[in-house]
Amino acid sequence: MSQGSPGDWAPLYPTPGPPAPPNPFVHELHLSRLQRVKFCLLGALLAPIRVLLAFIVLFLLWPFAWLQVAGLTEEQLQEPITGWRKTVCHNGVLGLSRLLFFLLGFLRIRVRGQRASRLQAPVLVAAPHSTFFDPIVLLPCDLPKVVSRAENLSVPVIGALLRFNQAILVSRHDPASRRRVVEEVRRRATSGGKWPQVLFFPEGTCSNKKALLKFKPGAFIAGVPVQPVLIRYPNSLDTTSWAWRGPGVLKVLWLTASQPCSIVDVEFLPVYRPSPEESRDPTLYANNVQRVMAQALGIPATECEFVGSLPVIVVGRLKVALEPQLWELGRVLRKAGLSPGCVDTEAEPGRSRMISQEEFARQLQLSDPQMVAGAFSYFQQDARGLVDFRDVALALAALDGGRSLEELTRLAFELFAEEKEKQAEEKEKQAEEKEKQAEGPGRLLYKDGFSTILHLLLGSPHPAARTLHAELCQAGARQGLSLCEFQDFSVHHPLHGKLFGTYLRPSQTPNASSPDSVPALANGAVQAPKQKGD
Repeated sequence: MSQGSPGDWAPLYPTPGPPAPPNPFVHELHLSRLQRVKFCLLGALLAPIRVLLAFIVLFLLWPFAWLQVAGLTEEQLQEPITGWRKTVCHNGVLGLSRLLFFLLGFLRIRVRGQRASRLQAPVLVAAPHSTFFDPIVLLPCDLPKVVSRAENLSVPVIGALLRFNQAILVSRHDPASRRRVVEEVRRRATSGGKWPQVLFFPEGTCSNKKALLKFKPGAFIAGVPVQPVLIRYPNSLDTTSWAWRGPGVLKVLWLTASQPCSIVDVEFLPVYRPSPEESRDPTLYANNVQRVMAQALGIPATECEFVGSLPVIVVGRLKVALEPQLWELGRVLRKAGLSPGCVDTEAEPGRSRMISQEEFARQLQLSDPQMVAGAFSYFQQDARGLVDFRDVALALAALDGGRSLEELTRLAFELFAEEKEKQAEEKEKQAEEKEKQAEGPGRLLYKDGFSTILHLLLGSPHPAARTLHAELCQAGARQGLSLCEFQDFSVHHPLHGKLFGTYLRPSQTPNASSPDSVPALANGAVQAPKQKGD
């Protein structure tokens, strides 16, 4: 299999048509020898001074942010601040914020297009979101309100700036928080211009600017017109991108502050007014705005997104994790000196057997409590903290590498297929006769088993896998897949088969004798270990 760059995850299989989009979660920064010398010199002389002055200005922002909300009750903060507080504090924060970015090297902010009024577009959506420098877009937008995590309120200075901004706060730990945020966004967006505009980064996380991630529907729930805002960094060297895999926070900050001059382009596109159908369907609205912005940027619009803490890419009809947790589990087991093939993984086909962490440790012959807890956490637990032993058996079989892809998918089917529901349709009987020897009479793979297999082997999110299962079952009248149908999808399909084979690589899985081995990416390129120590 040809070796390539970790940033190129597609195409997995030669197919006609336009090339697949680049991986938006990986940013590789290649410096020439001359550039390295330049950054060493400027990084030692210019960057420390710039960063020090920028932090001084950041702390000077605090008094203005505090003064605007000082003495106001929570009830008063539910309405937009006006009067002298608005005039003095708003202008003070705006001026100091521009000075802060100027000191960090952003000497020019070039603005194209015209910003719409709050009546024309109550909501602004900015993309691509590629770096922690992106809040610079707030300056030409006259400091609109933002949406932020409630946890950020406890961060020094940042918390004060969020209170100054009257930001809409969402808590990841409070299930009711998202509902309150939706209601607050709708209230402000439909206030008839009473509230300033609200700015969203609809991708929800940073990418490398080479493709737009899937837009989340939060900015579009109110069904009001939005104005797309494009952010570009047209510099000769991209030091600003802060992707899931690539330079860390300190390196991005140091390299950008070492640049003699950084330029930012902010472009306001025409206001996008939703159709009645888009107003009723926030997801459709978000997808259409994403396509408009991608076309203006000249980059592809993708279905890639973050699900939990893992980036998910789209290959064919599959959503798969860029780096499935199965790979990390393999590294943990190899570090413990455990060979998956030496573990007795006899699981009863079609029936779950829930095991505790203690039984898991005995089964895998692990003694280190920390190692046991780490390996056990890779499996989905029920309310009692137990995991299905079938999950463990399939994961270890995949990591063992002793089975071909056909054998592995057959094992997966045998573990998770269930007795077929009583739907005796005459047209199925002939096909079933050919399958009986392989799959056993009347056994089908239903959506829960299908999603579990895809989640374990490829890191596919459960909802996406269940949706795909429903699509695959539409061809027939039953609600499950036979072994032949499952293997047609996972083994014999030219694209999905290549994906399964490359992610699992049953004939090339590293063994316990090579703990430093690393798995391959979906294009066959060897995955380098993460280096995010900074």
